[in-house]
Amino acid sequence: MITIKLKTIGLCIITMLAIEFSSFAQQISKIAFGSCNKHDLPQPLWGPIGLDKPDVFLWLGDNVYGDTDDMELLKSKYDAQNMVDGYRNLKKSAKVIGVWDDHDYGINDGGKFYAQKEASMELMLDFLDEAKDSPRRKQSGVYAVHEFGGGNEKVKVFLLDARYNRDSLYRENGEYLPNLEGSILGEEQWEWLASELGKSKAQVNIIASGIQFIPTAHPFEKWENFPKERERLFKLIESSKAKNPVLISGDRHIAEISRLKDSRFPNALYEITSSGMTHVWKTYKEEYNPYRVGGLIASLHYGLVEFDWENSQMTYQIKGEEGQVYLEQLIQIRD
Repeated sequence: MITIKLKTIGLCIITMLAIEFSSFAQQISKIAFGSCNKHDLPQPLWGPIGLDKPDVFLWLGDNVYGDTDDMELLKSKYDAQNMVDGYRNLKKSAKVIGVWDDHDYGINDGGKFYAQKEASMELMLDFLDEAKDSPRRKQSGVYAVHEFGGGNEKVKVFLLDARYNRDSLYRENGEYLPNLEGSILGEEQWEWLASELGKSKAQVNIIASGIQFIPTAHPFEKWENFPKERERLFKLIESSKAKNPVLISGDRHIAEISRLKDSRFPNALYEITSSGMTHVWKTYKEEYNPYRVGGLIASLHYGLVEFDWENSQMTYQIKGEEGQVYLEQLIQIRD
């Protein structure tokens, strides 16, 4: 039972609720993740994902391509995805969690002014088999936290909603102008994140968002479009003292690994971007990212992290249709 203490009557009650999370005592060994998945295209990755036997599969957004104000149409696309054999089989052996991005939210590059966001949120949570009485259904956005494992082998996964409360962006000459005052998460979600990070006892803290955190140079959607929000997040991760933070993201129709290393993160903060389960950036050209480690991948892929608790390390991989490894990053699990 959760004890709730309201600071003020006017504060949204969901801010004060500890968002309902999953907690599993058994050891967590593997988490698979991916994004950008069209329900009506071939989906060849469920086979190799299944062979990896992940304990958890994490959707990173664009889980279906709704792009509609018609909620019946959006529901039909979620229903179609749930009928895909490979995905159905995976759900029998792995827990499925996730967050959305813009296309499954309902509108390309959409934010808080999308008229159908409440109805779309209900469909998203139905797709994730969220309980009908879950506190997550009463909050402003689909953000959530999940805990897996126990003792000194615990992983905490933070799912950030970068759509429901996000302020507007504007373009000039095809590029987004920085929004210097707007918010991505909204204050309620920021308070929740600060609380959950600050009290985390997990050995590994994975923070997931539909859009990229670290890259700054490309002209597409990213946290850098709201530079104060990006800096606020990095300061919060540092000040929370949460152990071994790692970022994961989707959206881009490519895969890459980014590394931020500075005085705040002397051991480096890594971001693994996995985006392209049914389609990728076919006409891509080499894209500048001063934080990138390794190459840029524009083939169908998914992400996988495997935890080696005995040797205090975790390995993040980007893998293809045959289970081949395109990118790999070993990260020490430090005390």
